[in-house]
Amino acid sequence: MSRTRRLDLAEDALSEAFARASSRWRADGVPTNPAGWLYRTAHRQIVGWLRSEAVAARKAPLLAVRRDWVAPDVDGLPDERLHLILLCCHPALSPTSRSALALRLVLGTRTDEIARLFLVAPTAMAARITRAKKKIVQAGIPLAAPAKDELRTRLDEVCRTIYLAFTAGYTPGSGPHLLRADLAREALRLALLLRELVPDASQVKALTALLLLQHSRREARVKDGRLVTLAAQDRALWHEDEVQAGVALARSLAPAQGYAEALRLQALIATEHARTANAESTDWSTIARLYAALEALTGSPVVRLNRAVAVAEVEGPNAGLALLETLDEFLANHHRLSAVRAALAERDGDVALARASYQKAIALCSNDVEREHLQAQLRGLNEGVKRGVTPPT
Repeated sequence: MSRTRRLDLAEDALSEAFARASSRWRADGVPTNPAGWLYRTAHRQIVGWLRSEAVAARKAPLLAVRRDWVAPDVDGLPDERLHLILLCCHPALSPTSRSALALRLVLGTRTDEIARLFLVAPTAMAARITRAKKKIVQAGIPLAAPAKDELRTRLDEVCRTIYLAFTAGYTPGSGPHLLRADLAREALRLALLLRELVPDASQVKALTALLLLQHSRREARVKDGRLVTLAAQDRALWHEDEVQAGVALARSLAPAQGYAEALRLQALIATEHARTANAESTDWSTIARLYAALEALTGSPVVRLNRAVAVAEVEGPNAGLALLETLDEFLANHHRLSAVRAALAERDGDVALARASYQKAIALCSNDVEREHLQAQLRGLNEGVKRGVTPPT
């Protein structure tokens, strides 16, 4: 892209290179330098396309970048991917498009996965990303590297993009895999790099703390291909060095505003889970209070869903169910709303609601591992009813 300044060609050529790799590497084996092979293949594809475009040289560039952009340390940024995220978070693009564009173009996240993270339809997200690309062209946005003082104005969007990429790694949508630890690990790496650039930025510190704490549990999240809930996880498998680093960083954070405060509250919630030796010792009252503050700050329906779980631990399942009543309008197609409602209804003794909610969650869930977990929960409910066992309250 640095040679052609053509975002469309670069994206299409890389897709073509990956498609060729999937067929050729299967037959010929993986080359010694896979990245180099992909680069050369994509570059040759672009050259071929350019030769067929008689007017290519007169077309406006889709992305204005420095001539030396391919250098590994551009304008003090130690990573090309981080550099591109900053470019996609240019303030001239609409706030609703920046992170989505970065996830699609920089991290290769599928459009349907991005749509799920933003709680919108895939068609709406595809249109949003297309509009962002057209904006670059039509407005002639010079997406050059930001000056040092401009960097801080983009930190919220950069942090949001990195966090969304991390979330995509631990909550993948359709398919047989519950986790994509490689994507989450890359997001953490970018957060650590960003902290080296702006070590005093509160949102960056909070993001790093949160990702360290969440990523520390990666080995305990799945066992024998099955989902392991937080309460059932073997805490001996948690990475203690990351836990300690995350807890220390989270506790050092002062109250902030805006997105920095939202990240700080989430880091403190993760700290409450991480600092106890077992699930039974969890301070759910503090977690419920932190979620209430986070919901007041963000108005997020997903935050309320998580808050309902915490409130149920403190005040009982009926209190948690009450918090879910307004969420169908916002999370009607989100299987986790039905899954949480099913679990709380089962604890509350409402077998009919629990069964119906489990069935709805299973129908909405597109991930094989999560769906199997929900089916096991439903089987357990039905077997308990057959034996005449009253669900615990």
